[in-house]
Amino acid sequence: MPRQNPVMDMTTLSALAEPNRMRIVELLRDGPLTVGEIADRLSLRQPQASKHLKMLSDNGIVEVKAEANRRIYKLRPEPFQALESWVESFRHVMEDRFDNLDEYLRKLQNKDKSEL
Repeated sequence: MPRQNPVMDMTTLSALAEPNRMRIVELLRDGPLTVGEIADRLSLRQPQASKHLKMLSDNGIVEVKAEANRRIYKLRPEPFQALESWVESFRHVMEDRFDNLDEYLRKLQNKDKSEL
């Protein structure tokens, strides 16, 4: 039965490719933050932080909750679960390659021993 490959939304990778957006995601990994807190921690102007957060929100990576006059952002788990599943789909290929390398190295070692 053929292995089913998980679907990876490339817009997630594209959104995370920008360094400031990746830094925002890394900050939010520890918990929700306001735009101001994100801007302060990354030494960004608030409009810059808001622009990056909008891109992350539009791509489903973060969600925003309004509390009075503050906007609180937090990570959504689904894009990261999809990313983990997609990366995991490559594990068997890499394990096979390492097994083949291990077998090749053993053959070389045995060949060297037999030549002594």
